[in-house]
Amino acid sequence: MPDREKESPEQLERLGRAEGAERVERTERLHRVEQAQQAQWAERIGRAEPVGQPETDTERRRRRAQFLRDLTEARELRDRVQPRRAKAARLRHAMRMRTFRW
Repeated sequence: MPDREKESPEQLERLGRAEGAERVERTERLHRVEQAQQAQWAERIGRAEPVGQPETDTERRRRRAQFLRDLTEARELRDRVQPRRAKAARLRHAMRMRTFRW
C-alpha cells in the first residue's frame, strides 16, 4: 500500500483506530451470529434452557441416545453409498475378530 507511506502520522493513527473499530464490530457481529446459531441448535434438540445450567442425567442420556441413532443412520447411509468400501471394512473387521480371540 504505497499510499499509506505518504500519509502523516496523525492520519495513520486515525486510520488505525477506524480499522480497529471495524475489527471490533466484525467480532461482535460474529459473536451474535454464533449465539443465535447456538440458540437455534438448542431449540432443535429440545433443550431451550440456558447453556450455563447443569444438565440432568436423563437429558444427557436422551441426547446420547439421539446422537448414537444419528451416528448409526449416517454409517448405514455411508455403507449404502459406498458398498465397496463397506465390504472391505467388514472384511477387515472380521479379520481383526479372528486374530484377537479371548
